[in-house]
Amino acid sequence: MSLHKTVGVIGGTGQLGSAMATAWLDSGCITPGNLWIANRSGSSSGFDAWPDITFTNSNQALADACDIIILSVPPALLDTVKISARGKLIISVMAGVSLKQLAAHTGSSRLVRAMSSPAARQQLAYSPWTAESGLSGPDREAVDTLLSACGLSDAVPDEGQIEIFTALTGPVPGFAAFFADSMVQYALANGVEPDIAIRAVKQLFLASGQIMSADTVSPEDRVREMVDYAGTTAAGLIRMQELGLAGLIAEGLEASTERVRTIAGED
Repeated sequence: MSLHKTVGVIGGTGQLGSAMATAWLDSGCITPGNLWIANRSGSSSGFDAWPDITFTNSNQALADACDIIILSVPPALLDTVKISARGKLIISVMAGVSLKQLAAHTGSSRLVRAMSSPAARQQLAYSPWTAESGLSGPDREAVDTLLSACGLSDAVPDEGQIEIFTALTGPVPGFAAFFADSMVQYALANGVEPDIAIRAVKQLFLASGQIMSADTVSPEDRVREMVDYAGTTAAGLIRMQELGLAGLIAEGLEASTERVRTIAGED
């Protein structure tokens, strides 16, 4: 679906902002002529294929020109995006930045707090979002259009869930890579050549992701099915359950979520 609005991305040449902008351009969600990108230098680095994009080093110029403003800078740089954008639709993908902080830094009441990931570049991100209850229907449709162009998207009921998803699905491929590396290290310890071990485990995760994405059953049901089959995988899964691996993973995710809650501070 094409969005006939002018969209601006503050931090649009950063890892996340550029990934989202690329998804919009590749999908036809936004035309280059309707896209503004602001960064500290005003350079067009990474977007040479789309000469009609407007680049600026002025966040306020972008805010004045655009109907929808995306905030995508590291949370430590929150103060650099203090703009006057009263009446504009603001979508923040800044980790840990609350709706209250967004209101203070933009002057707008049309506020959305979202999270995405660099997987947006391949249109594979999961991008949940939340907003105050007064956000209009057309604004909600615009948010859904933009985030769905990056992969999958859902509206969630509150900021607490955005914090959970920031920890859970934002760090692509961080947590999956950690588990993959654990498997690679097991193979190496048992004499497998490094290149072959890495190739095998990467293929496993590629296949697993595609199968689970298309599955009509939940991951929990898939694990139960493997355990009930009572084969070699069952032996490994049962031992991991006995060792409390799920609890350890939950503790790691909770540590990440706690960091989300403090990373941007509060005004």
